[in-house]
Amino acid sequence: MLAALALTGCAPQAAPAPAAMAPTGKALAIACEGRDGWSDPAPPAKIHGNTYYVGTCGITVLLIATPDGLVLIDGATEKAVPGILANIRALGFDPKNVRYLLASHEHDDHVGGLAALQAATGAKLLARREAVAALTSGTPDATDPQREIANPFAGATVSRTIGDGEAVGLRDIGLTAHATPGHTPGSTSWTWRSCEGGDCRSIAYVDSLTAISGDAYRFTDHPDYVATFRATLAKVPTLPCDLLITPHPSASNLFARLAGDARLVDADACHFYAAGAVKRLDERLAKETAAQ
Repeated sequence: MLAALALTGCAPQAAPAPAAMAPTGKALAIACEGRDGWSDPAPPAKIHGNTYYVGTCGITVLLIATPDGLVLIDGATEKAVPGILANIRALGFDPKNVRYLLASHEHDDHVGGLAALQAATGAKLLARREAVAALTSGTPDATDPQREIANPFAGATVSRTIGDGEAVGLRDIGLTAHATPGHTPGSTSWTWRSCEGGDCRSIAYVDSLTAISGDAYRFTDHPDYVATFRATLAKVPTLPCDLLITPHPSASNLFARLAGDARLVDADACHFYAAGAVKRLDERLAKETAAQ
């Protein structure tokens, strides 16, 4: 077994306690049918290998088990935190073994629970420099298109900044940060390797790519920001991406895929995800121009 894993470039991953039984993706899909609230509780589910869904019906929170400890990506809302911690325990893991907290983008529906999760686990929060001020203050950056409509949230403590293309520093999985600004200035996507037996896949947790804003914000008034956004949309298809996951599970049809009703693994998924975002950004810019 070890030899087979070595040939695929992956080492054994930290496993849940023997008594733990990860609920199936089908159970997750059934539990969340007709429910997509940010704080709506959901059961946990194994996604692939070392990667588990521990979020809510409307917001993705991911648990990655590594030989060097657990990693949580995103924290949903503060209200969702007890359910997230319960899901970690239901999988047979101890929340105190969460070593790192990571984030996609600095809005309350995705990071509002990070401060409470940090208090419960003692984990270190890593973030790109562009996201630090918002994550620590609980207030979106002045350049965030959604600043006027975003809810404040409890600020967390950022222990270390991480750069574009920088690995977190955990053995075997190559967990790497990718700057993907656009939805927010600090938007960050993450990629890593996940192995299930000899089946090793590149998982891409790609941040939201939607051009959403408050009523007073016009993307056409911010050409530099639009150029940055377009650079992100060109970058996403180049990420290692056998299995796409998004901060809103519906954006990547995740529950249906976990239930076996659509392909879970699709090497073209990041390409199509970005292409759809390009189309929506173009439509938004055209609408703003026509309204002048």
